[in-house]
Amino acid sequence: MAPPRANNRPVARRKKSSNLLQTLMDKYVNWNYVKYLVFEPAALPIVAVLIVLAEAVINVFVINRVPYTEIDWVAYMQECEGFLNGTTNYALLRGDTGPLVYPAAFVYIYSALYYITSHGSNVRLAQYIFACIYLLQMCLVLRLYAKSRKVPPYVLVLSAFTSYRIHSIYVLRLFNDPVAILLLYAALNLFVDRRWTLGSVCFSLAVGVKMNILLFAPALLLFYLTNLGWVKTGLQLTICAGIQVLLGAPFLLTHPVEYLRGSFDLGRIFEHKWTVNYRFLTREIFEKREFHLSLMGLHLLLLLCFAKPTWTFFRSYMRLRQVQDQLLPQIARKNREMQKETLKNKTKSKSKVPEPESESEQQLTSEQKSFLKSFEQGLQQSTGRKAAASTPAPVPESQPERYGIHFDQCTQLALLPFFLCNLIGVACARSLHYQFYVWYFHTLPYLVWSTPYSLGVRYLILGFIEYCWNTYPSTNVSSIVLHLCHLVLLVGVARQVFNTMRLNATVKRRETTNLQNGQSKKLQ
Repeated sequence: MAPPRANNRPVARRKKSSNLLQTLMDKYVNWNYVKYLVFEPAALPIVAVLIVLAEAVINVFVINRVPYTEIDWVAYMQECEGFLNGTTNYALLRGDTGPLVYPAAFVYIYSALYYITSHGSNVRLAQYIFACIYLLQMCLVLRLYAKSRKVPPYVLVLSAFTSYRIHSIYVLRLFNDPVAILLLYAALNLFVDRRWTLGSVCFSLAVGVKMNILLFAPALLLFYLTNLGWVKTGLQLTICAGIQVLLGAPFLLTHPVEYLRGSFDLGRIFEHKWTVNYRFLTREIFEKREFHLSLMGLHLLLLLCFAKPTWTFFRSYMRLRQVQDQLLPQIARKNREMQKETLKNKTKSKSKVPEPESESEQQLTSEQKSFLKSFEQGLQQSTGRKAAASTPAPVPESQPERYGIHFDQCTQLALLPFFLCNLIGVACARSLHYQFYVWYFHTLPYLVWSTPYSLGVRYLILGFIEYCWNTYPSTNVSSIVLHLCHLVLLVGVARQVFNTMRLNATVKRRETTNLQNGQSKKLQ
């Protein structure tokens, strides 16, 4: 007698499951896929999940195994305690390390931490809160890198896991710099998503925590102008200013002079003993007003030198986003048509559908096409791989083929000017303290990969910068090396940027000449 048919069903399911498992093993457990995860920027969304999970483990380990070092946390709590007790005179808000020198958003955020951590006594809880801040910031940073598809994943893995100083600043020191930088990266993500008002709110909140965020302000102003025009730019600047007035209202209404002088003191002199970048100078020279003015002049000069490339990059970014708005509905329609056609012709060969890249060529103006060509050539030189702005999206073989354009890669045109603007500010800073490393740490891989240098030189730049920030106390050698690294990095980025501009001009001239020749032939 034959066995019941029901007994055969588990066997069939096991076979199907085994086939599925074997398919997945063949597809993902092989050397080619490992190389894809390690070297291909397009794989970063996958690798980013692993980075964040690993960072969570690392931060918990650091919190539980490395002793906490008290520097500013108690002073922060003392300053906020004075505010919570009713004092709104900034001249009277003080801690063990001196007077309160940060804007109002800092006061509110750390006042909340004051209550959450039992008046600042529960330091371990504060450490875990800052670990969450670190992980959230990593998500925002990795999202920008994933959009740009510029830096290989292994570079970000090495950069994230090998910096003891960064982990120390977040979970062992509890400085306010990470809070400001978190809000800054939230603003950048919102800006590239074209959510302008929310981005302006986050940017203004970041400035309200610490003024170093203003180093990004020159690039942001040009970004507003190129994307929004003068009227809407004025609206966004009004929002930024309004947030500052709203945050500072309790202090501005009672003791406005003390608040402005205390929280936005641009002339504050730092102590020479804490400097990371000017240890080789004597204290007298370090504190001279002429020295500070010369650094400010250099800062402004460098910003002016990069103003035109920044404007060009932002304009091209804006135009490519406009092309994106035009093409996305067409791509979606063609994918729907392809899906319907595939369902109708399962047994037939797939219908050939024109790729949307041809449409993108029709929609682009000559100026957009010329800049895109030159920009791709520049990326190829700096990354060692071809950077295509329009590529079919890969799909599994079992699914109908779909087409798409990774428009987010044009995020490179937006990120580089922002990161470069901040780097100029850091390089020209009157003094850098150890917690200031977070101001530009997460932008360094991007900046280094925006140079024409070889891989060896790029690694040396990152390695020497890390060495300088981990040398405590700073020495004459570490300070000089840090300046040299900044100089080499700035020169490399400048070479790449201006080379891209030259390529753009050359391509435009050639296209203009070809267009004129074509018109003359038609007339003949």
